[in-house]
Amino acid sequence: MKRVVLKVGSHVLTENGGMANDRINALIELIAQIKSKGTEVILVSSGAVATGYTQLQLDRASVSNRQALAAIGQPFLLSMYQNFFSKHDILCSQVLLSADVFDSRKHTKHAKMAIDTLLENGVVPIINENDTVSIDELVFGDNDRLSAHVAYYFDAELLVLLSDIDAYYDKDPNKHGDAKAKKIVVNISDDELNATATPSDKFATGGIVTKLQAADFLMRHDREMFLASGFDLNDVKDFLIKGEHVGGTLFKS
Repeated sequence: MKRVVLKVGSHVLTENGGMANDRINALIELIAQIKSKGTEVILVSSGAVATGYTQLQLDRASVSNRQALAAIGQPFLLSMYQNFFSKHDILCSQVLLSADVFDSRKHTKHAKMAIDTLLENGVVPIINENDTVSIDELVFGDNDRLSAHVAYYFDAELLVLLSDIDAYYDKDPNKHGDAKAKKIVVNISDDELNATATPSDKFATGGIVTKLQAADFLMRHDREMFLASGFDLNDVKDFLIKGEHVGGTLFKS
């Protein structure tokens, strides 16, 4: 595999009002392992607003406050990543994108050129929505769908979503004890795609629905997506490092 995109959500990056350093360290170690196998890694990271909130507790119901929190949190988030990556002698970079980048072939081409140059030089691009200025994305958007566009337009073969959701189930596992995880999904119904988003964390903007929409986008473009836990990385390690599909859900056309 030449290039993969890993997306990590706010719920994975934070805990108890602070940063989840052990989980973040495990994520960086995973990326270092993947890179050692010769695979290029793009990281799509949520968490700017959540990180900002660890420094200044503003009311997140206000869009302007969320913009301010994103502005505070983004440099903290990058500094944290730089510290963890430096332990593995890996450089990382920040790439802030707005939704309209993918509406213009010219803008997409220039963004891809920058990403390609970073990857060719062994640098891990860390991509996030530019939350400080993207008002609509702050209210309605999420990095699940952003990461799907990143995977497609920047020529990755696979998107890996690391979440508090460890797989896609045939029914809500929080409500049904007999819910079973789906190992492979090749079709997603309109009802599933149009269901109401149910984020499980106060900083999240999506839930399982936005993950299904991301998977559907990639499947329609002949790409694959793997959904696994960001709290326990064993399933994604099995899949990416060992080539074994033990847990998690693979979406493919």
